[in-house]
Amino acid sequence: MVKIRNIEALLLESPFFQSFPQDHLRLLAECSEIVHFNENELLLTEGEKADYCYLILSGGVAIESHYPGREALVVSKVTTQGIVGFSWLFPPFRNQFDARAVTRGSAIRLNGSCLLPIIESDHALGYHLLKGFSAIMLQRMQSARRQMLDVFGQSKN
Repeated sequence: MVKIRNIEALLLESPFFQSFPQDHLRLLAECSEIVHFNENELLLTEGEKADYCYLILSGGVAIESHYPGREALVVSKVTTQGIVGFSWLFPPFRNQFDARAVTRGSAIRLNGSCLLPIIESDHALGYHLLKGFSAIMLQRMQSARRQMLDVFGQSKN
């Protein structure tokens, strides 16, 4: 139980989870664990089964996309209190990007296989997660759009 309480406390420190009710934090903590990663380690691999979401506690992670014959394109960088991995929520449940550690760090890894049946029965928890993840996804889409405009020289700074 100490582990779950520690994870609950860490979740509560995150701006993403601060508005979640205590019973939701407890459910999230029960499906979570604290993990450590090394520089250059892959947390998520594009195309593989999506099972996890990460709340970064320390370190940095690059979200990357690949195009054959080219170097990986960094779509976004995520640091402390950032969230990585949403694909576990959406069929076909495959990672859409790589998530590569750019430094050593630690994270709370939330297990999507554990959470999916819970949010199917607890729609309020599912709503909180989708609302928060949607805001992050929108922000990342806007960032990717700005990157594309810069690449093609059409940015209106």
